[in-house]
Amino acid sequence: MRPFLHRRITAPIAMAAIAGLALAGCSGGPGSTTDDAGAEGDGVVTIYSTIADFEAEALEKSWAEWEKDNNIDIQYEFSKEFESQISIRAQGGNPPDIGIFPQPGLFADLASRGFIKKAPAAVEANVDEYWSADWKKYGTVEDVFYGAPFKANLKGFIWFSPTKFAEWGVEVPETWDDLLAVTKTIQEKTGAAPWCAGFGSGDATGWPGTDWVEDLVLRQAGPDVYDQWLNNEIPFTDPAIAEAFDSVGEILLNPDYVNAGFGDVKSINSTPFGDVAAPIVDGTCALTHQASFFDGFLGDAGGKVGPDADIWAFMTPSIEAGGQAVTGGGEIVGAFADDADTVAVQEYLSTPEWANSLVSIGGGISANTGVDPELVDSPILAESIRILQDPDTTFRFDASDLMPGAVGSGTFFKGIVSWINGTPTSEVLTSIEAGWPSK
Repeated sequence: MRPFLHRRITAPIAMAAIAGLALAGCSGGPGSTTDDAGAEGDGVVTIYSTIADFEAEALEKSWAEWEKDNNIDIQYEFSKEFESQISIRAQGGNPPDIGIFPQPGLFADLASRGFIKKAPAAVEANVDEYWSADWKKYGTVEDVFYGAPFKANLKGFIWFSPTKFAEWGVEVPETWDDLLAVTKTIQEKTGAAPWCAGFGSGDATGWPGTDWVEDLVLRQAGPDVYDQWLNNEIPFTDPAIAEAFDSVGEILLNPDYVNAGFGDVKSINSTPFGDVAAPIVDGTCALTHQASFFDGFLGDAGGKVGPDADIWAFMTPSIEAGGQAVTGGGEIVGAFADDADTVAVQEYLSTPEWANSLVSIGGGISANTGVDPELVDSPILAESIRILQDPDTTFRFDASDLMPGAVGSGTFFKGIVSWINGTPTSEVLTSIEAGWPSK
């Protein structure tokens, strides 16, 4: 399973775990999970995460040589129930030495309760040198730094055919208005809907629509409003959020612009998100909005991805030309032990050496600025690294993944579906806001 998708389906579990921990309290007390501060270690370091299958194999390959050189055996374990089990294990006094957290909210909850150790100075120094302040803050709780970023993924790409763009006489847009103008030109020249979209994803139907809205909130209202929104300091009913919905609606609710190859606007909800790959490859559809992982679906549909290939992608443009703001996801590394071996592993995982080892074997990407994009065999992942490394890029975690599960993967998902089905924006926003837990 692709990591992006895995985080999506486990979001409710993570928030349930946080809620359960809050109710249960810390039976062992903060900091009670280990007595080995300063100890030399036993040569074994356990790591627990959600990262599974071929990505797990890549992880173990990425640190294999380092293990031999340092006489440390890293024992890796993954679980789809990580978000609930990590809290149970921490409270029970049986945590792993290191946890790799896909959601900053759960990481922050355990850190604030004293279960996660403050990061070693060398780890913080690496993060200060190789990551942006946006990334560092996700490992910081109450002004204390606890964990380094790990892998990353980037959302908000718009996929298209460079050959078709040349044929239609359009260029990659620099602003949102440019994107609307390109859309109109393609529609007029082809007589067909330029965009295709699929929000179908079983119980998680609707999540691709939340990505659209998050992109527009960040680009229109800015990062401060985005941060306030995901923390419910401003509600879904705020005019800034309504404006983002309405801007997305200029494309997704326009029957002249969607849903190429599938039907009318409402067909977006019934179309599985991966099914839009084939129309992009065969030319039935000119444009679609999806994350960096989509290149795998395009490859399966027979398309080659690259700036001079069948299909390429550009980032959803800003409202005004200039600095780039992007949404995405990733993981944070937190340690429950601070013996010398655990500290050594933490330090290694925060270095460019480890990140380059990972990307060179196809195990994913990192926002570490020491990563060499040329080591990646996927053009879109290399482009993702360049965007993440750009000092002018503003990065924000996927908002719905940081909201309580009742909202982020509950009323937000359902609200998007209802909106596509024709419910007015104001009603949709009121229904989504109602999902927030009482303060």
